[in-house]
Amino acid sequence: MAVSRRNVLIGALAGGGLALGYMLRPRSYPLPLQPREGEFAFDAWIRIGTDGVVTVSVPQVEMGQGVTTLIPQIVAHELGADWRQVAAEPAPVSALYANLALAAKWAPLWMPLLPSLADEPDDLLTRRWAESHVFDVTADGTEIAAYEAGARAAAASARAMLAQAAAARWSVAWEECEVANGFVTHENKKLPFGPLASEAARFSPPSTPPLRPEAMAERPGEFPPGGRLSYPRLDLPSKVDGSWTFAGDVRLPDMVFAAIRHGPIGRKTFLSDLDESAAKDMLGFLRTVRSPEGDAAWVAAVATDGWAAEQALTRMEPGFRVAAGAESDAVDTAMDEALHNADAHRIHSAGDMALVKDRLPIQLGYEVSPAIHVTIETAAATAWLHDGKLELWVGTQAPQATREAVAAALGMAVRDVVLYPVAIGGSFDRRLEFGHAVEAALIAREVGKPVQLTWSRREEFRAGLPRAPVSAVMAARPDTDGQIAGWRARITVPATAREFGRRLLGGAAPYEALESVALDADPMALEGAVPPYAIPNFAIDHVPVRVDLPTARMRGNAHGWTAFFNESFVDELAHKAGREPLSYRMAMLGHDPRLAACLQRVAALAQWGGGSDASGQGLACHVIGNGRIAVIASARREAEGVRVDRLSAVADVGRIVNLDIARQQIEGGLVFGLGLALGCAVRYAGGRPDSESLAAMGLPTLADCPAIEVDFIESKEDPADPGELGVAAVAPAVANALFSATGLRLRRLPFFAEDV
Repeated sequence: MAVSRRNVLIGALAGGGLALGYMLRPRSYPLPLQPREGEFAFDAWIRIGTDGVVTVSVPQVEMGQGVTTLIPQIVAHELGADWRQVAAEPAPVSALYANLALAAKWAPLWMPLLPSLADEPDDLLTRRWAESHVFDVTADGTEIAAYEAGARAAAASARAMLAQAAAARWSVAWEECEVANGFVTHENKKLPFGPLASEAARFSPPSTPPLRPEAMAERPGEFPPGGRLSYPRLDLPSKVDGSWTFAGDVRLPDMVFAAIRHGPIGRKTFLSDLDESAAKDMLGFLRTVRSPEGDAAWVAAVATDGWAAEQALTRMEPGFRVAAGAESDAVDTAMDEALHNADAHRIHSAGDMALVKDRLPIQLGYEVSPAIHVTIETAAATAWLHDGKLELWVGTQAPQATREAVAAALGMAVRDVVLYPVAIGGSFDRRLEFGHAVEAALIAREVGKPVQLTWSRREEFRAGLPRAPVSAVMAARPDTDGQIAGWRARITVPATAREFGRRLLGGAAPYEALESVALDADPMALEGAVPPYAIPNFAIDHVPVRVDLPTARMRGNAHGWTAFFNESFVDELAHKAGREPLSYRMAMLGHDPRLAACLQRVAALAQWGGGSDASGQGLACHVIGNGRIAVIASARREAEGVRVDRLSAVADVGRIVNLDIARQQIEGGLVFGLGLALGCAVRYAGGRPDSESLAAMGLPTLADCPAIEVDFIESKEDPADPGELGVAAVAPAVANALFSATGLRLRRLPFFAEDV
């Protein structure tokens, strides 16, 4: 290991400490997926069958982002497989698949005192922590960053072993063999993978397997030959014909079904009323199960089918009492008090602080309301406790944390919880929470049979935790030319990322997690707050606030509000300076030609007219990690509210592995972000949300969705996640478009009809 300041500090931290020393020593792990009959394993990633089918293990949960195509595609390209003979299989929980990229990104959650010691995926401390905690979490679009190198190396090794097996038959040097389209060839000789699999598995791969000259890449300017995609999605056919398996599709012998009612969100809830006699004669109804003693009460009905379970609960009319239920009015008061009076933690700064202190010439306020995820699939899990083990079928972004929570609830060892990962019908980070899996396990223990628990839409709204409320005062000091000489952001938001980390990594209950970090600085809650522009003097302050409402992650996360604040504010500054919004931004992007290229390309794509009065065009751009995006929205006011007619977006996401999936992710992010701009907000009274149906969410329907055009900048940079970019940039683009169309500034998300 190379000697570096970072590794010296890690060694100093160890200081003879046995715990850290143990964590840093090398480990080996068993093969997660054993080959079936007629299959042969090549590393933990690849199995090749005698029929020639290449099965790729996918350690990230599929929730629409295309990971069950991306990782197999990387393997197929490097291996030289025939895409028609490539299959994907969800990988079981294993330290071999630890998500090092995400562990490094989330270092502030597991190493809050010195996160800089573990903020790179190749750090030894990051690797050992991620492996020892079996950190297989799916989040933040890290699948390529985390797994491309390992998948490529495994595929290159398997390719060399197949070439060795063929070369041994032909008595030639294996390096002279070519591998492509599912065949190994040498001059006029040719063998498919299937007959070679058993022999190849007995060879040892080279210590450094030769990689193909270029990593997998699809170029934006290239139209697929014959109009067909080179790598169509593997999950698409089964999603179209309905055979794709979600948690609610699992069926087991003698399985029963459960429905549930949760108490209000509050510090402590109690089941106060339950008329069980009202359901005792119902056909199919079996029994009720109540939550253990604790802070959050629930009651479930178990029946021979899900409809009977739901109807039984409706008849029994469970009632709850709540102590200190969540109240939006109290949240608003706390937020306002903190924004204007509480002490702040300085998170980022540069330049002369004298230019950003005290009251600046321009100060404007912005707000973001709590919002809920509104996933298409509601929470569901199937659990079966038998022979001392708990088998669990569930779609989760955090499989090991789910296992640990279930094991703790049942008082059993984590090794005795067997989790079978299934796909998720849209998550948006909602399935980083796993209370439904614990509930299913507890119900299964009581009934002694396999049980499938499904939350109704109402329960998804009632028990799901919302995105955090956020308020900001954005301040600027323009110079004599109207450019920004000083910039200050004072952002009030609960320590929502750290709160989530306490639940995920510490097993804390929602209010326990909230209290443990209530007034802590939380840099992750301000990600994206540093503007992408060359502003010489700036300061970014976090004002943490205690609110009696637990909060959760949501697609886009902090970028969903920081981009809205920054891009709305910079647009207002351009207007006040009498400057055209595009040229105003471009003048501050000499240091970032990639973002400047996105802005120039989107201006041409959307036929940007300068954002002049009544044009209805608005512009926004944003940076997330190595990815960049620029969006132009065309919007107008109608009697029914806001109408967005067109969204044009240009993104630079580095090297693109699958162009179609990248486009889907940008488009999906734009629509999701539009939903957050127009709806999804909730208010709480007595711990209950004021909206409990999709119809009340103000979501854009298919008829409401604008025409969307997406283009990409060709780039050789490392791949970046396209899934969050559109979410962040669309709201300020629409807000700026509505200012152009109406002359009114909308400084609150979502945009309510009375604001327009």
